[in-house]
Amino acid sequence: MDKDEVEAAVLRAIELSLEVQLKAIKRLRSEPRQPRAPRKSTSQIEMVYDVLRRAGKPLHVTEIIERVEKLHALKLDRESIVSTLVKKVRRGDRFVRTDKNVFALKGEEPS
Repeated sequence: MDKDEVEAAVLRAIELSLEVQLKAIKRLRSEPRQPRAPRKSTSQIEMVYDVLRRAGKPLHVTEIIERVEKLHALKLDRESIVSTLVKKVRRGDRFVRTDKNVFALKGEEPS
């Protein structure tokens, strides 16, 4: 291959690349934008909330983790979920701590 052939091949490759890019831009302009569907997955803390709501009583974190695994088929990390629950308790957000590593929903704690 001589210099002119290499140059022609490189220019053809660039031309093809630009054509593909232009087609993509035209397609994006002509297609109506579809709004993205909201995420359907449940957060880990929502799973904990669900377990405590169903229980209707305070549960130890070990029991919470076991029930989440049974109901939602997800194994929670103990330290992570305890940390998150403690933060929620401090903020007064939905959860209360009734004993060491025992949590309940606000308003459901024993008298």
